[in-house]
Amino acid sequence: MHDMSAIDLGDQTVALPLIAPDLDPATAEAEAALPQHPEWGTFLLIVVCYLLWAGAVFGLAQFSQTLAVVGAGLMVALHSSLCHEVLHGHPFRSRSLNEALVFLPLNLCVPYGRFRDTHLEHHRDENLTDPYDDPESNFQDPRIWASLPKWRQNLLRVNNTLLGRILLGPLIGQVCFMKTDWHLARNGVPGIKRDWALHGVGTALVLWLVSLSAMSVLAYLGAAYMGLALLKIRTYLEHRAHADMHGRTAIVEGRGVLGAVLGFLFLNNNLHIVHHLYPGVPWHRLPRLYHEHRSRFQQRNDGYVLPSYASVFRQFAFRAKDPVPHPLWKSSE
Repeated sequence: MHDMSAIDLGDQTVALPLIAPDLDPATAEAEAALPQHPEWGTFLLIVVCYLLWAGAVFGLAQFSQTLAVVGAGLMVALHSSLCHEVLHGHPFRSRSLNEALVFLPLNLCVPYGRFRDTHLEHHRDENLTDPYDDPESNFQDPRIWASLPKWRQNLLRVNNTLLGRILLGPLIGQVCFMKTDWHLARNGVPGIKRDWALHGVGTALVLWLVSLSAMSVLAYLGAAYMGLALLKIRTYLEHRAHADMHGRTAIVEGRGVLGAVLGFLFLNNNLHIVHHLYPGVPWHRLPRLYHEHRSRFQQRNDGYVLPSYASVFRQFAFRAKDPVPHPLWKSSE
């Protein structure tokens, strides 16, 4: 049985929590936190994100390409986080309306439909970190790893440090993502060509808008890469190899200024175990749910807790958090 975060009822997407019996008080509060009405705050944030993006591209770019890249890059990251909210059924009950709100692919790289489908697949928690069944896993099958050429092994080792993931991760991830989708499309998996075609239309619209502005297309490519690189900070340690499926999912408590800024850009997805246990709960209700049941969540994920993103940089900027081959994986010959 698959624990999904939404049920598709035609044009309606109904968000559902994952019930965790040993977290009864938190479960009751999570159910109460599920949206019963349109989330106008999230809708407004989507609108503000587009306005700030346009302000960077059309306004800041007239004075400084560098400031425009930074501003647009921050909005690319925020927009991607908002896409994550949309695929989990927010801000409205209508799936088509929600998806129309994030149609423009500000990051240029990831088709929304493919992000939606692979991310919901990722929410099958029993498969988390599986090299084959978790689409967001960075682990390799040890047998495949042993067969890779040394240059590729070294590249993936660098990618397993935080700075490597930030600098190289968007490019490596995009190549692997597109390669996988190419094979799936060739094998006749439905929907992939459609999602990439829609993405092509959206990307053309974004680049056309940029061409009308004072921002160069090359500078915007840098902003898109920056936005994807920021997201790699979040995804870098969301999951680890662990025997228990809930012990695989992290909490970064987001203390300090850096934590506050990144926590907002990530829409509180740094409290990742809370999201995985209750994926229907909207972003703005995750912190309260976590803090009111902090010890229970930390027990649930077997203490996979980091106090801040500053501590993450200190520990893992130049050191890999995990090996590339899955340390618990028993590969079949």
